[in-house]
Order: sequence, then C-alpha cells, then structure tokens
Amino acid sequence: MRTVHIIFNAHIDPVWLWPWTAGVDEALNTCYTMCNTLDRHPDIIFTRGEAWVYEQVRRHDPALFKRIVKHIRAGRWSVVGGWWIQPDCNLPGIENMHRQIEIGRAWFEKHLGLFPRIGYNVDSFGHTAALPDVLRAHGQPNYVFMRPMAHERELPANVFRWRGRPGGKSVTAFRISAGYATIFPPSLEWVEHSLAPLPNGVTHTMCFLGVGDHGGGPNEHMIQWVRDHRDAIPNARLEFSSPEKYFRALAPQLKHLPLVTGELQMHAIGCYTGHRPVKLGVRRAENHLALAGRALAAATPAERRAAQPALDEAWRTLCFNSFHDTLGGSCTPSAARAADDQLAGVKASAETLVSEAFRRRAHALPPDRRQRLVLANYSGARFRDFLEHEPWLEWTQWQADWCLLDERNRVVPVQVIEPETLMPDTIRILFPADVAAGAFRTLRIARRPAGDAPAPKGAAPDFALLTAPNGSGTLQPAEGDVCALPELRLIEEKSDTWSHNLDRFGGPQLDHAHWSAPVHIESGPLRHAWRIDGTIGQSRICADWRRYAGADFYELRLRVTWHEQHKLLRLSWSPGADLARREDGIPGGSVPRACDGRELPLRDRSLLVLADGERAGVVAPEVFALSGDAHDVHLTLLRSCPFAHHDPKILPPKLEHYAWIDQGEHTFTLRFFPAGAVRAAELDRHALLLQQRPLIADLTRGMPYRPYKDEAGWPA
Repeated sequence: MRTVHIIFNAHIDPVWLWPWTAGVDEALNTCYTMCNTLDRHPDIIFTRGEAWVYEQVRRHDPALFKRIVKHIRAGRWSVVGGWWIQPDCNLPGIENMHRQIEIGRAWFEKHLGLFPRIGYNVDSFGHTAALPDVLRAHGQPNYVFMRPMAHERELPANVFRWRGRPGGKSVTAFRISAGYATIFPPSLEWVEHSLAPLPNGVTHTMCFLGVGDHGGGPNEHMIQWVRDHRDAIPNARLEFSSPEKYFRALAPQLKHLPLVTGELQMHAIGCYTGHRPVKLGVRRAENHLALAGRALAAATPAERRAAQPALDEAWRTLCFNSFHDTLGGSCTPSAARAADDQLAGVKASAETLVSEAFRRRAHALPPDRRQRLVLANYSGARFRDFLEHEPWLEWTQWQADWCLLDERNRVVPVQVIEPETLMPDTIRILFPADVAAGAFRTLRIARRPAGDAPAPKGAAPDFALLTAPNGSGTLQPAEGDVCALPELRLIEEKSDTWSHNLDRFGGPQLDHAHWSAPVHIESGPLRHAWRIDGTIGQSRICADWRRYAGADFYELRLRVTWHEQHKLLRLSWSPGADLARREDGIPGGSVPRACDGRELPLRDRSLLVLADGERAGVVAPEVFALSGDAHDVHLTLLRSCPFAHHDPKILPPKLEHYAWIDQGEHTFTLRFFPAGAVRAAELDRHALLLQQRPLIADLTRGMPYRPYKDEAGWPA
C-alpha cells in the first residue's frame, strides 16, 4: 500500500507579474484565508515557507500572526524552507546562499522558536551543484524542488539522494512531479503523477495541491475532493500531510533511494541571459557587502555595533532581490526597476560602511609632508594587479620626473593614461600594487630620485591587434603565439522571456562586428592598449584591448549601446585547439561540463580543457551564461526580449510602446588567457581581482601647504 501525502500549500511569488507591495498584500490575504480554513477543517495541514512572508504578517497584522503561531503549535501549519525567500539557485554567490539561510534561521528561531530541516525551493529554475553542501552546513538534510521537471532533466526517481560532487555531502531530495499549484480542479491523473517515478521499495510520495500562483491555497472544493477520493487509486491512500511528516515516514526506506551527483539543470535558460542590470546589481552588492564585512571585522567593537543594523538590513534587501523571478529577469518592468533601485541602495549602503571603516584608519595615519595614496585590501586574498586612480593635483599635470614612492622609498612604476573626464587638467595614473589581505599600503607622490625609472618585471606589454572585414582578427604579442580575437555575433532569438523548452540558443547569425581600423591609444611600460569601434546590427560597439607588463592575459573592456529586439549578442572565442570539456565557475567552486552546446549559468570564469592537453581560460564576472561546442566557447552578453512575455501568448505586430529587456549602454570587462598551463585557481584569483579592488584614499594631511597650479617646487 502506497501513501500519497497531500500537501496543501499556496505558492506566493512576492515579485513577478506584480510589484513587491502586491506580494505583501497576497501574503496577508493568503495567511488570513488559510487560518480561517484551518479553523473550519481540523484534520488538514497547511504548508508555508519563507521568513519574509511571515515577517510581513507580523509587521502588518499582529493578530493574524498570533493565529498562525497557534496553528503551528497545534501541528496544523507546517513551516518549511526556513530561508528568507526562495532565491534563484544558480546566480547568487556562496555567501549570499549561506546568508539566505542564516537570516531566515535567525528570524524563525527568534519569532517561532523553530528552524525547519527541510529546504524548499519549488519554483527556482535550476540548482547549482554547491547546494547540497550548503543545505547540510545549515542542518537541512532534506530538500523539495520542482525544476528542472521531468521533460527537462531525466532523473532515476522523484525522490533520491543528491550530492553536488563526488565525495560531497548528500541530501534527500524530492522533485514535485506535476506542479506545486493547481489552477484547475484536482484530478486522479494529477495525483498519479506523483506515484509513477517512485523507486522500488519506497511507498511514500507527496502530491501538492493549492490554488496559485498568486497565493490562495486549498479551497473548499479541493479539500472535499481529497476526502472523496482517499481510496480511488488502487493500492494507494491519500492522506492530509506535510513535508515534515513525509520525510519522517520515508526515513526507514532511504536505503532504496538512488544517488544523483552534479548540478540539476535547467528550466529557463532565458533567466540567465535577460535583464542584466539586476544580475549586475546583485553581483556588485555581494562584493561590496563582502568588503564591508571584512572592513568592519578590523574595526573597533563600538564601530561594529554601530554599523551592524545597516549591514543586516543591506543583507536582507540583497537576499530579497535574489528571488528567482527578480534575479531571473522574469518580472514586470516596474518590478525590475524597483529591484534595481533597492540593489543600488544596498551597494551605496555597503560603500558607506566600508568607506567609513577605511577612512577612520587612513586619516588616523601620522602626518606626512608629501601627498599620499593610501590603499586598503579588504578582499580576503592577496591583491597583486594593476590599479587606476585619479589623484587631485591642483590642476597640475603629472610630470615626467614625478613618481610614486612606497614605504621603503622604492620607486613604483607609473603610467599616465586617459582620464575619465574631458577636463583639460585632470590626470589618471596606472600603477602596479601588491597588498596583502587586510593590509594597508601607502604610496607618496614625489620627484623621482636620480637614475632611470625601474623597469617592470616580466614580458613587455607590446602587442598588435589585427582585424578582418568579417569581424575576426588576431592578437599578436611582441613575443609568443598569436591569439585569435574573440568575435561578436548577432544571433536571431525569438523565444519568450524564460526561453521555455529550449536548452540552447540556436538561431541563425544575423550580423558580425564591423570594426574601424585599430587605434593605438596606450603605449607605455605598464600597459599597451588598442581601441576599435563600430557597429553590429543597430547597436554601437567599442572595444579596448589591453595587455599588461608581465601578464599572460588580454583584457577586453567592451562597451555596447544595445538597440536590438529579439536578438542575442554572443562573444565567441576559439582558444586555438578543439575543446574537450569545460570547468565552469559556480557559487563557491566549479563544475565540469561537456561542450555540447547547452546554455548554462556561469559564475566568474571558465577553464577550457583542450584536446591537445593544454588549457585556456576566460574570466567574465559580468557575464552570467555561456555555451560551447567542440571549437568555441560562447559567452552570452545580451539578449533582447519583451519583459514578462510567456508562451503561448502571441505578440502583437507592433511593440514600440512596450519595454524590451536590456536596451541602452552596457560595459563588460573580461580577461582571456591563451592556451598554455592555465590553472583554475589563477582564473578564480583574477575574478576576485576584478570584483573586489583595494580602496584608495588621497591624503594631504601633514603637507606644509597646498600648491598653486604648476608650482615648480612641488612635489619635493
């Protein structure tokens, strides 16, 4: 006899086809309705997760919250998940994922005195291989999800042991078979879906019922239908239950569960290629909060206490905007703008916290007669790279005999580069920096001591850039092998916002980059740079290609002014030999992947293992999805589709009035490592270098006077 555990639930997207404020309304409406329903039916159980939902009830309707607590204490209201919200489970960083659970756990333990041991993300679009270890780290050995569904990813059963990597920790995972919500009346076929993929020896399954998607829960008809059909399926019985009861009943049968290893992908490839601003907002907020946390760890206890409320609120806001329909770019234009605004606030708050912690220490340094640059590295790892900075020099240009001196009066090489403004007397300098984790460095502006400036170590940065009419080209260093120029390709892409039922973007190529003749814009001891600009489709493009002294990579700073509709911008690179496989970055690590053309989420970088035994690499922390075949790796930069267009909705012939995703200016910074002995750890290091840069403060404290413009005796 098999038992079908009927899970009455109400899926609530706080943001989707409505703003977050409507999500608050639905949380209140649904919880009120369900309290009344539980009062009328003493034999049913309601299931609800996400601390954010409970917090809205607690804030807006304390009496209703007390009713919920009463039902929880009576075993009638099952609390699952325990997280702040149901996030996207691919794009958030590893600390974001841990915080999502930590914040939820702190809330549940404070206000309800409990923390559920069941992870619960029934609507997230795919699941990173990092997740089982994250769940286990927080005492959640069980997990409920729905996507990818059976037509998107074949699994040996709907309940199985899942681990992210060989040797990693495993969780007991349950995949919902038909759906978490029933927008139509229930049927025996719906229930039977949950029975079909049971492993041999397992006699318990779950079937989810509840009006959705925008809240609701079980209605009177649904409850009566279950009562009327308790024994309608041969050798099966329907029982009002909860995920907690299900996993307890399953415990004696765990030995029969198959083992699945690796990531669980994927439902909606469009959600990793659309609405880039929110993805950048989350990524940048994560990095700024990481810097703020480390800066405050080095502050005084009083300073930490004063900053903690702002830091906590910033993390809650970041976790809320990591919600799968927000971060996936599948909400409405107005909801997306609200998320962008909130994430900008998180970034600004984190910048303020780290700036205050840094400058309290920097401005407490002893006075110095020279103007100084004070550097602080809060990244958690040694910083060894090049920095750009625009010191204020009282309208004076940097002179040929000026230099930077380090703490031991050694000359630090400097190259004057193009400033950010078009003012006549602003300057920008480029210089190498080596700053240990958590350390401060001080550089002083001075006249160079007698003798030649020190030569940078390693290979010279000289290289040539050659382009062809078809958008291809080469990067040729002064010494060494030629590297193929990555190619921009405009691809036709007419799927809906989610790109439902696709595992790759296979539209025809419509255009390639039409580049101008390369212009040599920098030629110095530290960096050489070439600039090319042009068009692709209806969009403007500008690419600065850079190479640094002693470095083994090429850096691309690409600016795109995007004016396309139903098109995709792809950056394709051939590393010089066929690709055997990739090792793509994921939260907290990497995962091996086949070069089979599938579009998959990316975090930070990809290591390319070539058929000839060499390895190449791409560092791309501002790109969120990629694919690849035996010859090229394809980075998906931009994709234009209407906001929140869901198949099978037929689009009208004209959509000029409607909002299209990602229109306007976008900037990307990437680093390409040609074939050789490239290591995954080196790619990870460069991804961190690009995202968590040292802070720089200009100090004039202690200078005997501030000079006039072009004063001959300054600096000393």
